[in-house]
Amino acid sequence: MSAVISQTELRRLVDGWIGQGVQVAGPRQVKPDHVLYALLNESGQLAMDGFVRPANSIKEFVYPRHEKLYGYRLNEKEIELTDVELPAKPQVVLAARPCDAAALPILDPLFNWDFQDDFYNRRRELTTVVTLACNNHDAHCFCTAVGLAPDAERGSDAMLFDLGDGSYEVRCLTDKGRKLFDGKTQSSDKVGQAKAAPKKTIDLEKIRSFINGDFESPYWQELTLRCLGCGSCAFTCPTCHCFDIVDEGNAAGGERVRNWDACQFCLFTKHASGHNPRTAQGQRQRQRVTHKFGIYPDKFGDILCTGCGNCTRNCPVSLGIFPVLDSIQKVETGAVEAA
Repeated sequence: MSAVISQTELRRLVDGWIGQGVQVAGPRQVKPDHVLYALLNESGQLAMDGFVRPANSIKEFVYPRHEKLYGYRLNEKEIELTDVELPAKPQVVLAARPCDAAALPILDPLFNWDFQDDFYNRRRELTTVVTLACNNHDAHCFCTAVGLAPDAERGSDAMLFDLGDGSYEVRCLTDKGRKLFDGKTQSSDKVGQAKAAPKKTIDLEKIRSFINGDFESPYWQELTLRCLGCGSCAFTCPTCHCFDIVDEGNAAGGERVRNWDACQFCLFTKHASGHNPRTAQGQRQRQRVTHKFGIYPDKFGDILCTGCGNCTRNCPVSLGIFPVLDSIQKVETGAVEAA
């Protein structure tokens, strides 16, 4: 027997959580044909179908774009520091795609490597992730290439499967998920399943071979000539995590804050001396690919990519990771010749 919940009851739960002070986020249509993961004010804003996936990722609910680390105030010759209270409000991320949920355990070791990030860890502790198994995919999806699937459970506390009759099978995967849905479901003999997965077309061994053996290949520049360096790929990626720490304020005081950054920005590696070791966009794209499929796996044992396809969907010139990997593979197999 399986556990099932109707969409009506699910929305009733959402309104109940919000009424209890729980922060609830999920897919929300913010403009015509534009869906984002966003905070919900009421359950009617939750979008459950009619699109492949939101245009952003759920990482911003555990790792915000702009985050105050502490305040400071100049008092004559002394500097007075003001601590920031850790997050305290529980939150539920609902109807996340499996490729988004899988990003969180990939990022966990980064924020606990040489320093334990209390802000990140506290948000992770307070967050329950409920995924919705994918019913469709598009040409930009490649989760199967990185070891995931439309019903991958990694990072999920509970997973919903659309039964096609206005109800969902609920599979609770962790204590958080079981607590969230305890007593809220009905027994049924209906069992959900994800739809067909994207065809696996990328061989990561060929990608690593090119990364390790063709660092100085002119193909990096040729491949990425159309990159604008806008950073939309990194900002909508579930796993990109670069940040900058700056002081915002005036001579009397202010705040030290952490802001998202991106390796595709031309100033990202510019030194105070004016020297920039990555002056060309091809070098910055090489760093992005090498980090995701070489450096991060070597250090933490995980590919820094979930195959969500957001980078290509949101790229104004349709670049992104998948087209780059596909081109690299063709070069590595001799299907095309590098310049």
